[in-house]
Amino acid sequence: MSQKQRTKFHAVQLHTRLLSRKYPALLYIIKWLFISSLIGIGAGTASAGFLESLSWVTDFRESHIWLIAFLPIAGLAVGMLYYYFGKDVEAGNNLLIETIHEPSRKTIPFKMAPFVYLGTVITHLFGGSAGREGTALQMAGAISDQFTKLLKLNEQDRKTLLISAIAAGFGSVFGTPLAGALFGMEVFLAGKIRYNSIFPAFASAILADQVTRLWNAHHTEYHIGFVPGNDFLPFIYAVIAGIAFGICAAAFSRMLHYGNSLFKSKLRYAPLRPFAGGIIVAAAVFAMGTTRYIGLGIPVIEEAFGKQLPLYDFALKILFTVVTLSAGFKGGEVTPLFFIGATLGSALSLFIPLPFGLLAGMGFVAVFAGATNTPLACTIMGIELFGAECGVYVAIACIVAYLFSGNNSIYTKQKIGEAKNSRFRYFNNKNFEDL
Repeated sequence: MSQKQRTKFHAVQLHTRLLSRKYPALLYIIKWLFISSLIGIGAGTASAGFLESLSWVTDFRESHIWLIAFLPIAGLAVGMLYYYFGKDVEAGNNLLIETIHEPSRKTIPFKMAPFVYLGTVITHLFGGSAGREGTALQMAGAISDQFTKLLKLNEQDRKTLLISAIAAGFGSVFGTPLAGALFGMEVFLAGKIRYNSIFPAFASAILADQVTRLWNAHHTEYHIGFVPGNDFLPFIYAVIAGIAFGICAAAFSRMLHYGNSLFKSKLRYAPLRPFAGGIIVAAAVFAMGTTRYIGLGIPVIEEAFGKQLPLYDFALKILFTVVTLSAGFKGGEVTPLFFIGATLGSALSLFIPLPFGLLAGMGFVAVFAGATNTPLACTIMGIELFGAECGVYVAIACIVAYLFSGNNSIYTKQKIGEAKNSRFRYFNNKNFEDL
């Protein structure tokens, strides 16, 4: 470097320092807008491709029901893939959450993205009951974490990057960027929000959602026909419904963890677990003569907003999902939780005098809020999906469900930042797997 170049370089450095002192927020915004753009492009593109893949395999499976007979073989293939080549990424969402808590850990392997994509597509193609949020989050996290070394980010910046990646993956796969941003900040530490990640999380989620839409990926739209006025008695009914949703969320979390432990204790060789789970699910589908409770279940969710459904729909979806996911198939828990909550809400209209469409919408987000301990994100999600008119009812249901779900979570590495009740403060800073 010549003397002239060195002088110019030092002048730029000096100018940058002066700018950072005079306008500290400006450089922060420029820096994270650039990083958020990288996250948004990567996560949004991955989500768009994933959504289109899910749509195709779902249609193909429904046109070729005989594929479900091969679910055990598909499970064995997914199990062997992870057992022999993907043990370091098998923890999935829990690995992302754990890395946020311990940002000194090694970079998340990029292979997490193609592995979870392939595993989820196979699960849905052959008839497992799973979702899509886990896959979107893992793809976004694995892609985004590759920038940690490239951009020489420190541990705090890496933590922010992973929060933003979760926000981007969630916001883009569901078409709810505001909820995605809050989910990223809320999910890893229940009861507390990391506000110093607020700009990167929102920027990443909004950009990722826009990128997904630019790829013309399809998001399901839901409609609540009638919302009663804000009055005391309907609010009381909303509280009662919220209690039911919270108990349901706790039951799902506990059953999922119990099922996981049961498969591990009975079958030491990991690839045999999804093989056995596949036999159970496939046999149940053919015995019942319906595919209503496998896959994403979007048609049934839409049905819940249009008419009153029977009580057993949500219970059967819990069983199908618990067997599928605890056996080791890949996917997510959230869309099944939407199904469970919406069908439970619709069925509750038998006893609670609120419109079944409103109860379905409340359950859609409230069971999810209770199972993930993210009431704020789920409230905003309800408003983004169903409109502001139902906002108060959705908020009541999500908050009450969060409180009544107890110390349970579908994410075992999620930590308790602040206990839900002052009587249980000794739970603070514990993982849910330790409770």
